Amino acid sequence: MCTGRHVGRHGGGDVRRQRGFGLLLMLFAVAGIGLVLAGAGEVWHTAAQREKEAELLFAGHQFRRAILSYHEASPEAAKQYPERLEDLLEDRRFPGMRRHLRRIYADPFTGRPDWALVRLQGRIVGVHSLSTAPALRQRFDARDAALEGASRHDEWVFGSAEAPALAAAALAAEGAAGERPR
Repeated sequence: MCTGRHVGRHGGGDVRRQRGFGLLLMLFAVAGIGLVLAGAGEVWHTAAQREKEAELLFAGHQFRRAILSYHEASPEAAKQYPERLEDLLEDRRFPGMRRHLRRIYADPFTGRPDWALVRLQGRIVGVHSLSTAPALRQRFDARDAALEGASRHDEWVFGSAEAPALAAAALAAEGAAGERPR
């Protein structure tokens, strides 16, 4: 006759082994799910940054167009660039008010309309983002050829032809001084 003890000992060991195996499978499943979610997060982050870069290009094109329009609208003898971004919204130099820009766009990376201004003799010749994040986009069409080789978003300068060189000099001086002029 078989006693209950003998059956209990062998049966209990099998159950414990099975529980350990199930726990191990559960741990591998959780680790696998974590890896998949981490990969999905990276893909989402990259897609979000590409979208912000597209928004930055759009806003930059609007600023470039407005700055050049303001300059071209100046009388022939006294071509000027705006003193403030608000001058692009309401150009009051003429009897009828002109609008070169519909609104001051927010920088997609900061979420605020806080652009770094590139100035020449106190006048705005260009703008760029304050974001020092690395840029994903490296290839541009002809109108943005000056952006080729820029590794960060604050190196994407939009404005007159001299604006990129002026901004590069300001960024170099800023790097040497350790501060960010506005």
